[in-house]
Amino acid sequence: MQRMAAALLLGATLAGCEQAVRDMYVQPRYQTLQASARQADGRAARPLEPGTIPHSSGVAAEVSSGRNGQSMPAGPVPYTAELLQRGRVQFDIYCAPCHGPDGDGDGYITQRGFPHPPSYHIDRLRHASDDWLVEVITNGYGAMYSFADRVAPADRRAIAAYIRALQRSQHASIDDVPEAQRAPLLGRAP
Repeated sequence: MQRMAAALLLGATLAGCEQAVRDMYVQPRYQTLQASARQADGRAARPLEPGTIPHSSGVAAEVSSGRNGQSMPAGPVPYTAELLQRGRVQFDIYCAPCHGPDGDGDGYITQRGFPHPPSYHIDRLRHASDDWLVEVITNGYGAMYSFADRVAPADRRAIAAYIRALQRSQHASIDDVPEAQRAPLLGRAP
């Protein structure tokens, strides 16, 4: 008799759980632009808070979409120490987690099961234009998502310049070193 009472109690409890789960999935909500009697202005949609920037606006959207007559400068930019330093800082923040600090595609995210991105040192990427690198940073490529809302257009150029410096560091030859600095590198007295 006790077992039957326990089974009935368990069945009633589980039936109540099913109703609670269903209620969690089917909750009352407002449809888009629906009227609301609970708000003084009669609208369910609330106005944006002061200072809120809509997703489709701001510096990155205006520049990358070409609105307002603005566009990112095309072509190579002069590489300066300041540009490369800014590029390194931005690269370390946004790119190194996947691409690795050396650009070899072995960042710490890949050690946790994320797919390895290609190394910046393969021929295809060494011969890609700076504009293409900026385009990939802006719009994403493959599994890489867009960084347009995170990285300012000038910083995208700086990252591309730093990627070029990484590529050069792995594929430099002795001919790239000025003549006056070659002797110590080759083990000769100046």
